[in-house]
Amino acid sequence: MGRVEGRVCIVTGAARGIGRAIGEALLAEGAKVCFADINGDQAAEVAECSARNAHADAVTSARVDVTDREAVRAMIAHTVETFGRLDVKFNNAGVNKPMNFLDVTDDNWNFIMGVNGLGCMIGMQEAARQMIAQGKGPDGIAGKIINTASIASRQGFDNVAPYCASKWAVVSLTQSGARGLAEHAIPVTGFAPGVVATEMWEEVDRDLLEIGASQRPGQAMEEFSAEILKGRVAKPDDITGTTTFLASRDSDYMTGQIVMIDGGMTLV
Repeated sequence: MGRVEGRVCIVTGAARGIGRAIGEALLAEGAKVCFADINGDQAAEVAECSARNAHADAVTSARVDVTDREAVRAMIAHTVETFGRLDVKFNNAGVNKPMNFLDVTDDNWNFIMGVNGLGCMIGMQEAARQMIAQGKGPDGIAGKIINTASIASRQGFDNVAPYCASKWAVVSLTQSGARGLAEHAIPVTGFAPGVVATEMWEEVDRDLLEIGASQRPGQAMEEFSAEILKGRVAKPDDITGTTTFLASRDSDYMTGQIVMIDGGMTLV
């Protein structure tokens, strides 16, 4: 029996990187998973690939823009129609677009805050509505909500100010949701990765080079890595032990907490 045996989970931003790894790790421990992403075709490919290593009836996918409430409702409805209920919702979809502090535009702010902030809140609200409607399970919990924060939720960095603000927002939403949903038996937690070797970081590295914040490819990751006590950047698989724990019954007494998974980069 896996730690999440039989639990129905949705993971947004699951077409690649951390989100994909979260979904695959959940499947490996017995969960049923909807891989959701704004890139619906890629999410479907990931789901199809994952199904080869799990029971085909344990996997589905959905295209979702997390800033579109109706699309989020449709994703949840599809998952419930496919698997019968919703036990765990990972609000993992996120974006970043570095700009030097004085160059940050309204559009840059609104884009990042829209996906990372508003998208998280909509995902929490709509998941909670489904969980409340279906009622508590035999463990006394109606469902779990898990949000992806960041080391950028603990301190500001000059080239990614809107991203930092958006991840501080995720921490606040996690705490607010934990308080607001406690009466409905819905724990809300989150996790904060540090530097993780994913496609998103590769894009950030190119953007930092483009705006003159670094002088050569890979420089930003090298400089961040120097501050990591574990001595290396994370791989997605370094994150999933914690994410599966948060989705499991082992963490049922936790709520309102953000777990740092940054290799000791930020000690708070």
